[in-house]
Amino acid sequence: MSQPVYALNLFNVSSREEYLAYSKRSASEVGAHGGRVVALGKFREIATGEIEPRQVMILVEWESKAAFDSYCNDPALADLHPHRENGTDAYIWHLFDKLENLRPILK
Repeated sequence: MSQPVYALNLFNVSSREEYLAYSKRSASEVGAHGGRVVALGKFREIATGEIEPRQVMILVEWESKAAFDSYCNDPALADLHPHRENGTDAYIWHLFDKLENLRPILK
């Protein structure tokens, strides 16, 4: 059985027009491919760590890795993804398995 995954997106907006073209359509496409935006955030401050700050954080829960892949690889969305790529910079896109607790990591 497939498990949900979380996609952590951290990025800066480099072109408002390009990113707006992406965001206007991406919300419905994410949902159609089994994703759900869990949180949106604007950078506030560094609490700790060495990662270069990004303006925006988006956390998306996907039904499975296959659902995430279907969004990324759907030929019908070939015209959509370039808007994200051209509208952002310093993009970080990391996937995390959903856990009910930390026991699997703390073994």
